[in-house]
Amino acid sequence: MECKGMEFSEYVTKESLAQQGGYGIANKGPQHDESWLIFMDQVNNQIPTFEDKAEALHYFPLFRTWFSIVGLCKLPWNDIEPEDNKQKYHGMEAAKVPEHVENYCWLFEGVTGKHISPEELILQSERVHNLQRLFNLKMGFGTRKHDIIPYRAAGPVTAEEYESRQELYDQQLKEIIKFDIKGKTTEEKMKVLRDYREEQYQKLCDAVYKRRGWDSNGVPTLENIKKLKIDFSEVIDLVEKYQS
Repeated sequence: MECKGMEFSEYVTKESLAQQGGYGIANKGPQHDESWLIFMDQVNNQIPTFEDKAEALHYFPLFRTWFSIVGLCKLPWNDIEPEDNKQKYHGMEAAKVPEHVENYCWLFEGVTGKHISPEELILQSERVHNLQRLFNLKMGFGTRKHDIIPYRAAGPVTAEEYESRQELYDQQLKEIIKFDIKGKTTEEKMKVLRDYREEQYQKLCDAVYKRRGWDSNGVPTLENIKKLKIDFSEVIDLVEKYQS
């Protein structure tokens, strides 16, 4: 399974909207090079709203991109945590492991002699991340339609699959979508569930694009490009072609 030619890794994303976005809205190799949110989303319920998911899909891809920029490994970041991390911080802040982010700032300063704050670290990465999006755009893969994932990453695609987890899907139809399933065929229920899940993914894209400073088509806005100081003439010319 792939999106924009980038293969999905092993995670089953049907019940994690944030991880669906982690794969679909990625600029480059998804998951470990951009974001791995399935545990925060599906297990811990740390990012319940669209705004929460959008914030996670803004910050974590940027921090992971920074590792690639400077050639560092992510393992000392969140595979090992300070013993009191979850006591000092909560929710998404705990997932950022702030003390380890600070360690990377010290490492950067030790090597370059330049002081850098966690916010400046993210800004460095945001410039590169947006340039990656613009490069995708130049190559013909940088708009909303290219962020759409295969439906089998979002829900059941066959009657057999639906019926294998019928209790779960029926419950979601009744309790979340408020759909009366009485007398409905599997195919009818599948259609309603698919319409709902595809709509949820589109709403996620809306929230993520807004947080990232992209327009409704997934293209970085001229305002954002200027703010990030990547408003080179070639970039401006490219983006202006997609302005409505």
